[in-house]
Amino acid sequence: QVQLVESGGGLVQPGGSLRLSCAASGFTLSDYGVDWYRQPPGKGRELVASISGDSSTYHDPAKGRFTISRDNAKNTVYLQMNSLQSEDTAVYYCHIIYWGAEYWGQGTQVTVSS
Repeated sequence: QVQLVESGGGLVQPGGSLRLSCAASGFTLSDYGVDWYRQPPGKGRELVASISGDSSTYHDPAKGRFTISRDNAKNTVYLQMNSLQSEDTAVYYCHIIYWGAEYWGQGTQVTVSS
């Protein structure tokens, strides 16, 4: 059974950092590209960063502040987020396409507030 479980969210002050984790089960994560999306309150879901093999791609919300990485031994992908601002407040999701089907985790809430 394919499953993605995010963790690491929480409340952080502006300028702070968090590291999100996406733990996979039921398949080998390193064989597939993995995306991090986020959904701010009242808005649609937006792509933040992607990793495929040794290549990573960042989109506007993440450029210069976020780093996506993977630990193949732990079957886990991470999103290190630095210099967080209030506009980064969102539910963060990891996402894969496995055998043509999309899989999402349940999401982890990140709240940036003083």
